[in-house]
Amino acid sequence: MTDKPFLTDVQELRRRARQHIEGGAVTDAYRGDRETVIKLLNEALATEIVCVLRYKRHYFMAQGINADPIAQEFLQHANEEQGHADQIAGRIVQLGGAPNLNPEGMLMRSHSEYVEGQNLLDMIKEDLVAERVAIDSYTEMIRYIGDDDYTTRRMLEGILAVEEEHANDLSSFLADLDKDWKTRDRS
Repeated sequence: MTDKPFLTDVQELRRRARQHIEGGAVTDAYRGDRETVIKLLNEALATEIVCVLRYKRHYFMAQGINADPIAQEFLQHANEEQGHADQIAGRIVQLGGAPNLNPEGMLMRSHSEYVEGQNLLDMIKEDLVAERVAIDSYTEMIRYIGDDDYTTRRMLEGILAVEEEHANDLSSFLADLDKDWKTRDRS
């Protein structure tokens, strides 16, 4: 066993808590580069908003024999992406930044693209591409943050898990549509 104390002396914790009180949730224990983390989070925020808009369009534009369950999935994904955007914006504020919600430049800040798609198959494919971009982006952000910002990392890990579920859902829809079309071609 080590003689190293588990926690800093309580009196020292209290003293440090009173210093720089204007920093809110960000204490001296924060090791991340706040400016860079806020920039990354604003890019993630733009990505989520672009995804919300694309999913909403796909929800309203989905047509065809298989459209109803897929449209409902698009709507669910849009709502979950909006929840991610809200989480990210909240974290930006906790870090002392400002969420960039300015529509001007939103597509430039976003890691994903806004592609409308011409039919249901195109919509699913474009959403799957966007989810794969999000998965890679969040994975890189998580690696960058590492142990320097536990709260942001945990938030991003939670969002990443949902993005992976979205990609899995969309991949399943593609496989099902492919089976349906192959069956129809034989008829």
